[in-house]
Amino acid sequence: MQNITSATDLKNAILLLEVEQVVNRQQLEKQFHVTFESFKPVNLLRNSLKDIASSPHLIDNILGATIGIATGYVSKKIVVGASHNLFRKVMGSVLQLGVTDLVAQHPEAIKSLGQFIGQHIFRKKKHEHNEQGE
Repeated sequence: MQNITSATDLKNAILLLEVEQVVNRQQLEKQFHVTFESFKPVNLLRNSLKDIASSPHLIDNILGATIGIATGYVSKKIVVGASHNLFRKVMGSVLQLGVTDLVAQHPEAIKSLGQFIGQHIFRKKKHEHNEQGE
């Protein structure tokens, strides 16, 4: 700021500062309303759901964990079946835990293996279909 040497310069400087104060107050009030709206529970929930829906990593992690749990459960059912044998039940639970952990930790490898198997099954069917058609 420049040195003020006269009364008119002082009045002009005061007016400029008052205008600046009004503008700053208006900006502060607008920001307050925006902040107040964003902290309403409905808006917090809506924004959280938008973040979850737009996060591909989170969806992949949830999908991997779900597939891991499902494969672990199926593997336990295959081993235990309808058996009432305590040893078989314990081994089924250990197997379920191991398979669930393995699948959840390495979803990309499981996905690649599934694609590989799927391609070979469909390739064999196409090959057999082509041989029958000739």
